[in-house]
Amino acid sequence: MAQKTSTKTPAKSAKPATPAKGKAVKAKPAATGPLAKMKALGGKDKLVDQIAGSLAHDGADEGSIKDRLTKASNAQLLRLASVTEAVKKAYGSRDKLVDALIKALGRAKDKDYVAKLGTFSLPKLYDLAKSTERKAKAAKKA
Repeated sequence: MAQKTSTKTPAKSAKPATPAKGKAVKAKPAATGPLAKMKALGGKDKLVDQIAGSLAHDGADEGSIKDRLTKASNAQLLRLASVTEAVKKAYGSRDKLVDALIKALGRAKDKDYVAKLGTFSLPKLYDLAKSTERKAKAAKKA
């Protein structure tokens, strides 16, 4: 009879390997994921409180928006925070963004279109404004 040989590897020790004397240990880079960014900004609740007011529009209750935002992922909240910051820097407020869009599109007399723009979310309005600016720049070059 042939004897069976074991193919199991020996158990590894639980101790981490120590560097040799004289060699520097490299520090781990700081975490850059959504959770780490959220913690750096002060936590989810603090960020939700910051952006909820900016996202409220046309009778939307700020409390219900906060409830929905607390259930959103960290990446979504960070994206919304960057959009609200960009709108504040470039336009000042949501109403000024809508006014700038109406003027850029040349639809100031179209009351239905103006009313419809008022119902759009802030990120959608910002994307529309960016694309309108790109089209205007392309038209100037041509």
